[in-house]
Amino acid sequence: MALRLWASSAANALKLSGTAGACGASAAAPAFALSISRFFSTVHDGLKYTQSHEWVKTADGVATVGITDHAQDHLGEVVFVELPEPGTTVSAGASFGNVESVKATSDVNSPISGEVVEVNSKLSETPGLINTSPYEDGWMIKVKPSSPGEADVLLDAAKYTKHCEEEDAH
Repeated sequence: MALRLWASSAANALKLSGTAGACGASAAAPAFALSISRFFSTVHDGLKYTQSHEWVKTADGVATVGITDHAQDHLGEVVFVELPEPGTTVSAGASFGNVESVKATSDVNSPISGEVVEVNSKLSETPGLINTSPYEDGWMIKVKPSSPGEADVLLDAAKYTKHCEEEDAH
């Protein structure tokens, strides 16, 4: 089940302000102007997350890695993705590639150490999959972990949600 993550605190995400007297409303019954400054990002239970906004899902001895919905939202439209070749060794916390968007180019860090066994070749033709489906079709690499249990120290959905809320509040 997906949790809904406020991209910023609830007070900042939905700016409700009473405007008494606006639109003919009386002071006793103020009209409200609704301004949504941020949309929501999706965080999935069952995945592990890094503070640098990558996710990992381990199943059957292989870890699938990508960037979070929160990260792609901040990047904007992804236009290019650079990924390693299968057989490349990646290290936890180290860059394995980058994502170029209309706003910026950002390194993508591996949440775990191991050998890349597969890359998402669809991203070379359709990098926007990271925007439209960051947890499914927009995955980036699959890694055979060299240190089983390494992902256990990463953030769960609730802790990642809190991290994003705190980060966006600053």
